[in-house]
Amino acid sequence: MKKIGFIPLRKGSKGIRNKNKRKMVGRPLFTWVLGEAIFSELDEIIVFTDDQDIIDFIGKEYPWTTKVKAHLRSNESASDTASTEMAMLEYCESIHYNFEVFCLLQATSPFTKRENINDCLKALDGDSDSALTVVNTHRFLWNTKGEALNYNPQKRPRRQDFDGLLIENGAVYTTTKAALKAHKNRIGEKTALVKMPEDSLLEIDTETDWIAVEQLLIERQKREKQAAQITHVVLDVDGVFTDGTITYTKDGEHTKSFDMRDGMGLEILRQFNVKVLVMTSENSELVAKRMRKLNIEHVYLGVKDKYSLLQNILKEDHLSIKNFAYIGDDVNDLTNICSVGWALAPNNATDTVKQHADVVLSKPSGAGAIREACQFILNYNKRF
Repeated sequence: MKKIGFIPLRKGSKGIRNKNKRKMVGRPLFTWVLGEAIFSELDEIIVFTDDQDIIDFIGKEYPWTTKVKAHLRSNESASDTASTEMAMLEYCESIHYNFEVFCLLQATSPFTKRENINDCLKALDGDSDSALTVVNTHRFLWNTKGEALNYNPQKRPRRQDFDGLLIENGAVYTTTKAALKAHKNRIGEKTALVKMPEDSLLEIDTETDWIAVEQLLIERQKREKQAAQITHVVLDVDGVFTDGTITYTKDGEHTKSFDMRDGMGLEILRQFNVKVLVMTSENSELVAKRMRKLNIEHVYLGVKDKYSLLQNILKEDHLSIKNFAYIGDDVNDLTNICSVGWALAPNNATDTVKQHADVVLSKPSGAGAIREACQFILNYNKRF
């Protein structure tokens, strides 16, 4: 049974400019749901967009999975007046409905997790021909006539005695092929409901919404953190191995400065069976050469979605994120900083990263920060 995920993205955004590509906790907004979809039970995920930058991003960013495909949508289906159903049907008709289950995922719902997607897929195993995610809200609702809709104002219930209402949060919708073809709609005749946390009801339409959602995501990631023996350490490069400065000539990148003592610290770590990985957004031959010199085998260059790549490493090697330490300095490291067992930041890291790191090192990047981090890891692991 072929199950496809579908993420529609429009280039234009009136409320927040370039909303889908803007970094939420250091990652482009749309990659929050895309990353979870990759690790769900979906067989294929289609990003349907009129934004060539996103298509190029996906082509470069996810070579480690065959699930993700980007398709260019028409101008008509990407207009301000076009419905989501128009985009869905445009794609479905282009592939002659070559699937059994269709899963609509909204990029503006970054709280969506793989378990929510899987639950919506499983909901179709029974009599239901569609499923959607909801939130149980305990708000008291009124209409414009001043009439209470879901409670008796004369007998105002306590929250713990009030069942509340189920409200669509717009995150996940699944439907069978037969229902989609028959109704031309994301919802069929018999719909199952899948509950998500109340936080997921927040929509991102304004800058205030953005700030609230970002803070909630940070707190969610940090709340799920667990510390254990450190078996792996992941390092950024610029601003961690180096002081963050680069010299250029007319022919391009010329030099980066590395601290020899950092290399020795990493060598000692490996002697204690701590594996070292390097993950950087830059695609630099100088970095590649330095890592070869340090005999670091696992080097990932040109990575923009570092969190999804780390999740894939965990899955492929059957590892736990609680056994990972991460050393980063800027916002593109932030999701990993908020998620691993131990997060460390050089003394000259950005304020945002230092605010959420578990350890702020006394040394700056390129001048002993890595060596200090290595010593911290060795000392910490002694308790195990």
